Amino acid sequence: MDKQTTAHQVASFLLETEAVKLRPEQPFKWSSGWNSPIYCDNRITLSFPYIRSYIKQELAETIKKNFPEAEAIAGVATAGIAQGVLVADLLEMPFLYVRPEPKSHGMANQIEGKLVAGQKVVMVEDLISTGGSSLKAAEAVRSAGGNVIGMAAIFTYGFSHAEENFKEAGIPLHCLSDYQALTEAALKNGYIPDSAMDTLAAWRKSPETWKV
Repeated sequence: MDKQTTAHQVASFLLETEAVKLRPEQPFKWSSGWNSPIYCDNRITLSFPYIRSYIKQELAETIKKNFPEAEAIAGVATAGIAQGVLVADLLEMPFLYVRPEPKSHGMANQIEGKLVAGQKVVMVEDLISTGGSSLKAAEAVRSAGGNVIGMAAIFTYGFSHAEENFKEAGIPLHCLSDYQALTEAALKNGYIPDSAMDTLAAWRKSPETWKV
């Protein structure tokens, strides 16, 4: 299946399961304070076996194609853990996951699982917005001696500053679907009217200042 077809199929699944909600006329409020016509929680797809399996397969194929030298998979906590372990199991690779911060008790681990020095690691994430938390997890793996060679995610908003952040960090990013594919699928499948497309495009260009 080609990349564009996969992007639209994943977008359709996200809409079908209500992992993504679009409300151009009644925006959501993100924790960052941004107003947004979209809310995304890809963890919901885990409750649908066929869709869960499809996403697992496509993430695995993405990793095999773009990072054939990969030796381990690391899930970004919390949403990337389940997807990451599914992919690692399919690829028969070691798995580990990375917390936002070290534990405050016990061994004070930030990384759970066995990381071998120099091991080529691909990070798995469910959603990319600015990329800040994802790249912070990747830096933790690097600091612990791992060699992060890339990241694979289910969905990205495609913000330019996220692309710049990944480029600066030297971490190639490959996502199954993106905002453009999502809005096209939403329009095609009747989730939004034609009149909403301009609003959705305007938010995508300047999310930090966007208002209805």
